[in-house]
Amino acid sequence: MKEWIAQMQAVLGEDKLLSDPAQVDKLSKDYYWYSPVLVPLLQDKRAEAVAVPQSVEETAQILAYAWKHRIPVTTRGAGTGNYGQAIPLEGGIVLDLSKLDKVIEVTDEYARVQAGVRLGALEKLLRAQDKELRIYPSTYMKATVGGFVCGGSGGIGSITWGNLWDGNVLEAVVLTVEETPRQLTIKGDDLLAYIHNYGTTGVVVELVIPISAKVEWTQTVVQFDDFESAARFSHAVALNDAIRKRLVAPVEWPIPSFFKPIAAKLEAGCSACLLETKQGSEALLAAHAEAFGGRIGYTIPSEQYRKVIGLSDFTWNHTTLWALKTDPTMTYLQAGFDKDRFLDQISLIKEQFGEEVLMHLEFVRTAGVVAPAALPVIRYTTHERLYEIIAYFKSIGVRINDPHTWILEMGGRGEWEAMASAKRSNDPRGLLNPGKLQTPAHTISNQEG
Repeated sequence: MKEWIAQMQAVLGEDKLLSDPAQVDKLSKDYYWYSPVLVPLLQDKRAEAVAVPQSVEETAQILAYAWKHRIPVTTRGAGTGNYGQAIPLEGGIVLDLSKLDKVIEVTDEYARVQAGVRLGALEKLLRAQDKELRIYPSTYMKATVGGFVCGGSGGIGSITWGNLWDGNVLEAVVLTVEETPRQLTIKGDDLLAYIHNYGTTGVVVELVIPISAKVEWTQTVVQFDDFESAARFSHAVALNDAIRKRLVAPVEWPIPSFFKPIAAKLEAGCSACLLETKQGSEALLAAHAEAFGGRIGYTIPSEQYRKVIGLSDFTWNHTTLWALKTDPTMTYLQAGFDKDRFLDQISLIKEQFGEEVLMHLEFVRTAGVVAPAALPVIRYTTHERLYEIIAYFKSIGVRINDPHTWILEMGGRGEWEAMASAKRSNDPRGLLNPGKLQTPAHTISNQEG
């Protein structure tokens, strides 16, 4: 055991600084195995210890110790990220914030919570008070609020409320890594340095997120003989503001066959759109379905909401998970299609790749504009072929947020300049999740003093 581990355990206690190899190995991993590119690169990466603070004060104490001894710190929520966000590249400490799990305040407009609060537990609490989350990932039963804000982007609810950058984070309380960690309250445009930052610019310990009034949700599968009809229907529903909705997710056959818990309830050979819409919207949905050659299939009435497996458990990146359960060689991409040309773009992709690329769209409203995001399922063969597919997507104007890299600048949306500035100020020794944000080393070290 390294000397610094023994010293920290003497101060914190062995229950708050874990050094058992099996525990450390488990808590050094996330869902990086979604990517066959990342598996060989990350499977041997692990921390040297896992710190589990139970208060903001203990968290600051750990960070001060890490600063003094130059120990890397990688923050972890529930570890449900898909591209190595929470995997320590340079050893050191994994900072597990799951015990910071207090719901501090709930009003009609917002919830103030510690970073380790699980989204599923918060949603249950809110719905008991006739409120609900605006947006959450498909992993919401495990995922924490802090993990979602720092590692995610959007999810169920994004068709109405947008992604994290669309006003879905109101405030963050952040600790710096310095001799005496500062506690910062971040609001407004300054939040850009802390959303989807993988914990590289400061340790988020508390968040304020907006919430909305509870809606009674009906879940519906609408089925089509071809994917283009499913996509056209989904687009029409997404644009129809008379239909209150939380989910609009068309998937190409054979993806519905991967959904084993509900596959028997779906039509074989059919593409499908999975929806959550406000109770009472059934007639409008049926009219849209008829207009595009579809038919209402499996339905979960609102009184069964959360009492049986929900349709959102088959959407967003859970779609990829069900594909992997069917065929472990499958993987996925994260893509953004043009709001006006997406049908032509999909046609070109299918003409080029056929069954090698299976379409899965998620309609979202970003900055007020409805457009299809996508998590297409890829039949993986080689690294080179995967990046040929990516290059083709880009060549026809489809944006790619690469889920096969842990580097923030390469992987997805982010405000790099804001993050780099915050990192220089908050993490002068470059100890927070090193290797994820490619801030030049000299810009960090020159700030040490």
